[in-house]
Amino acid sequence: MSRPPLSRRLATRTAAVLAAGLMIVGLSACAQTVSLEPAESAADPACADIIVSLPLVLPSDADNQDIRQTDAQATAAWGSPASILLRCGIAPQGPTTEECLNVNGIDWVVDDSKAPNYRFVTYGRVPTTEVIIDYDVVSGTSTLVDLGPAISKIPQTNKCLGAEDTLDIPTDAPSAG
Repeated sequence: MSRPPLSRRLATRTAAVLAAGLMIVGLSACAQTVSLEPAESAADPACADIIVSLPLVLPSDADNQDIRQTDAQATAAWGSPASILLRCGIAPQGPTTEECLNVNGIDWVVDDSKAPNYRFVTYGRVPTTEVIIDYDVVSGTSTLVDLGPAISKIPQTNKCLGAEDTLDIPTDAPSAG
C-alpha cells in the first residue's frame, strides 16, 4: 500500500486545521460579548495583572462557567448567561459596618441587598475589585477561592476588623462572684 504524495497529505492536514479553526470560531460566536462598564481606575496596571491571571473556567454545581469576552477594560464574565461578573479598578471602600469575610487571605465586603445576586468587594487592596455572583447558579465561596490567586496579585495594605479587634477589653478585669 503506497502513501499519498506529500502535497496531498499537507493539503488534507491544512484542510483539517482550517475546519477545526472555523468550528472554534463558530462556537465562540454563539456566546455574545458581555457588556460591562469599566471602573474608574480600570487602566491601573495592577488590574491588567489580575485580568491575565484569571481562570478560564470556574466550577459550579451545575455546569462549569466558561470565561466570556467582555467589552470593557479590566472586566471579566463567566457563564452563559453570565453568572459571575468581575470589574477591577472600582473606588476603594472605606470603613464599613457591612459584613466582611476573609477567604484564603483576601478580605471581601459582602453586599447581599440584591440577593440572589451577591456583590463582593475586595477590602484593603488598591485598585479594588468587585465580583458579582448569581447564587442561583454558582457558589460564592468556591468562586472567591478560585479567583483568589489572581486577586492576590494586588498586595493587601489594610484588613477588615471586627468588634473584637477594636474593643479594648482589659485582661485583668475582676471576675463576677
